[in-house]
Amino acid sequence: MAAEHPELRGCRLGLVTNPGATTGLQGPHPLSPTRVALLEAGYRVARLFGPEHGLAGAAGDGVAVGDGVDPLTGLPVVSLYGGRLGPEPHHLADLEGLLFDVPDIGTRFYTYIWTLSHVMEACAQAGMPLWVLDRPNPLGGDLAVAEGPLLDEAQVSSFVGRWSIPVRHSLTVGELARLWQRERFPELELAVVPVEGWRREQHWPELGMPFVPPSPAMPSYEAALLYPGTCLLEGTNVSEGRGTAMPFRQCGAPWVDGPALADRFNGLDLPGVVARAVRFTPSLGKHAGSVCQGVMLHVVDPAAFRPVRTGLHLVALLRHLHPDHFAWLPYPAPGAGPGYGHFDRLVGRLDVRPGLEAQPAELQGHISRWTAVPDWGTRVAGVLLY
Repeated sequence: MAAEHPELRGCRLGLVTNPGATTGLQGPHPLSPTRVALLEAGYRVARLFGPEHGLAGAAGDGVAVGDGVDPLTGLPVVSLYGGRLGPEPHHLADLEGLLFDVPDIGTRFYTYIWTLSHVMEACAQAGMPLWVLDRPNPLGGDLAVAEGPLLDEAQVSSFVGRWSIPVRHSLTVGELARLWQRERFPELELAVVPVEGWRREQHWPELGMPFVPPSPAMPSYEAALLYPGTCLLEGTNVSEGRGTAMPFRQCGAPWVDGPALADRFNGLDLPGVVARAVRFTPSLGKHAGSVCQGVMLHVVDPAAFRPVRTGLHLVALLRHLHPDHFAWLPYPAPGAGPGYGHFDRLVGRLDVRPGLEAQPAELQGHISRWTAVPDWGTRVAGVLLY
């Protein structure tokens, strides 16, 4: 980075980061936290900023995090999840630039990209230059497999979806920053440090790198691959597997008929995925301490798999199989906003929830229409880096 941006040398910098941001496998200290590596390389990082889950990456989902001091570096830490979602002017006043290095998993409602949006907004207002240290999208960057719905900003803008992008967006963090600079903050001084050697068709397993969990309930590539679909269950009274060893890979509730759900799901013949009936007992979250029946989803062909389409079908099946038990849930969290349900915020439109109540014969057409994003490639063509 020093060779590409020598202007950073000697500058007093802030860094937005978390434990998922590490160095690679090369060098004497593989998988070292970015903040430590930057200090060891001589960069003058003076203040740290932590997104949801905090700088330590240990806070629970939706739990507000306070300010503090980083035990690794001794630097002050400003929380960007709780009472504030972006830096305040006094946090930037004594800095000469801000770095953003937080891994994403390619899904609109994964909140780190919206922390980036608030950081961009704060930097634009302060006249502060911003450098985004880019990382691969673990789900690949093939724009042909991006899936909507596109967010309806007028109806459901929140911290799990602030602006109009698809659920599975197929961009890197740096490309999203370039898109938002063009569309939202043309005055922002932005530089993206690109990933070396990544190709858009590559998913995480092809990189030959360990998967460092970017948040407490995202332990694996397999969880990240299913997340764009199974996270929609957060807006229901069905467990999405939080509090188990397989979050977002399994789902269920005490009242679910697991074998029947698996049979109905597999009967849909959705591409790249099969379901298996399971039982599990969450240690936290919905149905904590209760035995749940449900299914585990196994992705057998990642290239063919369409997670959002799969998740919408799964929600519809659960509702139709268990109409007396299934329910939509609110979800209070910092930045969530009042006035509509959490499922609506996640899916990004107000018409999908009632649409899922249609008869199963009509669902295929509805879901195909909701998830289509035919103009996305044209919209982002000018910001692609790879």
